[in-house]
Amino acid sequence: QVQLVESGGGLVQAGGSLRLSCAAKGGTFSDYAIGWFRQAPGKGRESVARISWAGSNTYYANAVKGRFTISRDNAKNTVYLQMNSLTLEDTAVYYCSAAVAYSGPYDYWGQGTQVTVSS
Repeated sequence: QVQLVESGGGLVQAGGSLRLSCAAKGGTFSDYAIGWFRQAPGKGRESVARISWAGSNTYYANAVKGRFTISRDNAKNTVYLQMNSLTLEDTAVYYCSAAVAYSGPYDYWGQGTQVTVSS
């Protein structure tokens, strides 16, 4: 069973950038599609981006398209989320999740990392 640990969150000014990492252990990392989700205060969890096991397919929510880039390095068992041009609306706890199928369900979750964008 894969276990996921997120890192890279923090406080950043609007317009700035952050790169989140999702490190996996256990299981065979390249067997899993990986998704990034986020949950802002008082809101439900939403899908941000996902990437197939080989990295050949990616998905982005409209709210982040053109600003965020998801990538993976299977040799390092890590998926990245590069976030540029951050806005106040990107403030949330970001979670990575793994699924056997690219379309889901995403069953394995990390503990989350906080991203706070300030004005």
